[in-house]
Amino acid sequence: MEIKSAEDLAKLIDHTILNPAATPSDVERYCREVLTYGFWGVMVNPAYVSLAKSIIGSRAKVMSVVGFPFGATRTSVKLAEAEAAIEDGADELDMVMNIGAFKAGLYELVERDIRALAALARDYGVILKVIIETGYLTQEEIVHASKIVVKSGAHFVKTNTGYGPRGVSVEDVKLIKRAVGDSVGIKAAGGIRNARQALSLIEAGATRIGSSHGVDIIKTFEA
Repeated sequence: MEIKSAEDLAKLIDHTILNPAATPSDVERYCREVLTYGFWGVMVNPAYVSLAKSIIGSRAKVMSVVGFPFGATRTSVKLAEAEAAIEDGADELDMVMNIGAFKAGLYELVERDIRALAALARDYGVILKVIIETGYLTQEEIVHASKIVVKSGAHFVKTNTGYGPRGVSVEDVKLIKRAVGDSVGIKAAGGIRNARQALSLIEAGATRIGSSHGVDIIKTFEA
């Protein structure tokens, strides 16, 4: 994917405000920045989807999280959370897989969990990204988790929540890319603060960037 301008890069960024202390005014500022800089959309906590939608409308995407940040909630709860976000106006959902179940080798449980959310997303016509939280996984587990995401019918593999033991690495993205090819998108997130980082991840295979530093990323871009 060739990025020729800051505008090209902005179109790949989910401008993210998931800070637990974020206020409505903070969310409003991020929404305005989405419209100013041309980001793909704004990523907000579920309580702020309606607010974000009232500002963004159809000019960009409104996104929210499900089972965030640990993924350790029942599928029925994730489904209810997802449906509420969609009803409030979410265009895309980023769910966290059940990390503990995956680490325990309960792969069928993990797949059923994702598959249920993927079916709901399809019914409503929204995009589903699955956060596998690479900081907790071995290289082999990153590959395996990515393949489960594809098999489950989700649209993206996402690397990190930003609340795990580390952020995204270029190697994470390369591993996911080798595992999934072009079958799904790859969202890199976690610790991305400037254009150099973002571009290196895109070169490795990322098709979307998630960051709370979207403005910094654009301001550090050099054509």
